[in-house]
Amino acid sequence: MNNNDIFKKLRVALQLRDDQIEDILKLVDFRMSKGEIGNFFRNADHPKYVECGDQVLRNFLNGLVIHLRGTKENPKNAMDVIKQNQTAVKNKTTEKPKTEIKPKISVKKKPFNPKEKKATPKIQVVEKVQYKNGKNKKS
Repeated sequence: MNNNDIFKKLRVALQLRDDQIEDILKLVDFRMSKGEIGNFFRNADHPKYVECGDQVLRNFLNGLVIHLRGTKENPKNAMDVIKQNQTAVKNKTTEKPKTEIKPKISVKKKPFNPKEKKATPKIQVVEKVQYKNGKNKKS
């Protein structure tokens, strides 16, 4: 089991999204973009897969402790934080607007017949211009 597997399992168990993981890493002054974080969770044979280093996992775990427990000055209950996160995830999934499925109305269309084209008059877009290049030619 490597660092990527541990990171994936923690993300699934705590129901964390990439933006939340980014915020947790910022708690310990470790900046990382969502794209870089997403590369850790890819399949091992994907071309953009990145091996999760010890430093990234260590900083994530330290940030996770601060995220769940809080600081000495402002302690938190870890279970409350987890429950808030679960309700936020449930609300996110229920907020999606459901599209109504409309039954298809069958309209009989005539088959295409190129001979039945309406004759449209040809419109001349450019006027015929007579150019005079300075010399009078007698023809």
